This record gives sequence, C-alpha cells and structure tokens, in this order.
Amino acid sequence: MAIIKTTAGHTKLLARLMRAEAEGDGELGMLMVGNVGVNRVLADCLDFENIDNLEQMVFQSPGGFEATQKGYFYQGARDKDIRLARQVINGKRYHPASNSLWFFRPEGSCPAQWFNQYNSGRFKSHCFFSPTQSACPKVFSYGY
Repeated sequence: MAIIKTTAGHTKLLARLMRAEAEGDGELGMLMVGNVGVNRVLADCLDFENIDNLEQMVFQSPGGFEATQKGYFYQGARDKDIRLARQVINGKRYHPASNSLWFFRPEGSCPAQWFNQYNSGRFKSHCFFSPTQSACPKVFSYGY
C-alpha cells in the first residue's frame, strides 16, 4: 500500500527523477534516490514544509534536484523505472537513504555533515544525509 498519495503521472515523474539522478549507480542507487524523494513528500520539516506531492517535490526550487534544474531530466520513464518508483512509494527503504532528505555526488569522500545534516552513508557515487528524528519525525515513521 502506498505511503504517499500519488497518481500515475506523478509516479512517472519520480521514476524519471530516479533515472536522471542515479541511473549510473544502478537500480539500488535509483531506489535510494526514490527514498529521498518520498521522504521529502512525507517530511513536513526543514526545507520541505510545503511539499505535498511528488510533482512539487520533483520540481522544488530552490532546494530541488540538479536533474530538473540543470537540464538532464529529459528521459522518459521506462517500465523498469516505474516499477522501482512504485517500490519506494509503497514504503520500501534502502540504507543509507532510508531516512535521508539529501544526497550529492562529491569529488572525494563524503563529509561528516552537509548543511548541518549528518552523513548516513555512501552508495557508489552518492553521499546521503539525514535529519535527526527530533527535527523530522515523519521521515522516520514508515517503512519496513
């Protein structure tokens, strides 16, 4: 069962975002980007207080994703991308992105903190950063 409300169109947007941001990191990397996206819809904290659906999350500006802001969000969602997006919409979490609201691709190692958020780990080229549970409790309230 979905942990956030979505439409077929919004699911495709998430799938496109996952592909644009992390296709080079494989399916697991794409799933982790999807975790971050779903967490931002759920969060209702920090930079994400007015994000109510996947479309708002995908196109958030400022504070959104490089893929939509720098022009590499042009590829369509493939069936396998949509399947992956549905997994995270249905609450599947993947460490280190389980509770993350941010990720980025550094030139070197991951910093311990990024914009005052703690590094929760790295997967291939991306470092993931999570808020504290007291700052964003809704991010910690779902999943298996």
